[in-house]
Amino acid sequence: METVIFLTFILVLSIFLGCELISKVPSTLHTPLMSGSNAISGITIVGALIAAGTGNNHETIILGILALVFATVNVVGGYLVTDRMLAMFIKKDTKKKQ
Repeated sequence: METVIFLTFILVLSIFLGCELISKVPSTLHTPLMSGSNAISGITIVGALIAAGTGNNHETIILGILALVFATVNVVGGYLVTDRMLAMFIKKDTKKKQ
């Protein structure tokens, strides 16, 4: 029971800390931060592959595959959004030449 309370406390604390930190980030830094979070999600993909590949029972394999799918969607979506945000900083003259 103490472990559940401790883990809930850590979860709530991380939510408050994350909201506080994100609200203080200037708009110009959101793109580099998003790229960094995509790298972290790439690590999640590696962990999901390990979990799915070394699973001894069906539940572990299914959860590993689900984690792999969700982490992959997160990485691909993050890179698409980052690419779109970076495209906003290209000058209009450069867009016409391409």
